[in-house]
Amino acid sequence: MSEQLPDLDIQRALGKLPGWARRGNALVKTYKFRTFRAGIDFVDRAAAVADRMEHHPDIDIRYTKITCTLSTHDAGGITQKDLTLAGELDGLAGEQLA
Repeated sequence: MSEQLPDLDIQRALGKLPGWARRGNALVKTYKFRTFRAGIDFVDRAAAVADRMEHHPDIDIRYTKITCTLSTHDAGGITQKDLTLAGELDGLAGEQLA
């Protein structure tokens, strides 16, 4: 089981993850894509990464806006897994953003 990170570590990491914000015991970011299809392609690639990491985000799809919420439920908050997945998701979004 992963351990919940101290607040200071989370704040430092957020400085390197533009657009991500802490909401309670989770990290949240909304991506805006050029097209609905581009957003769905992102979700499909995100699912593959999440399966590989065995760490799955909550994903909300609203037309071209995709909101990802990350938290490690068995740890009761934010862990290194969440920060790593946030970076991976940012890399996937790439040039398809609006």
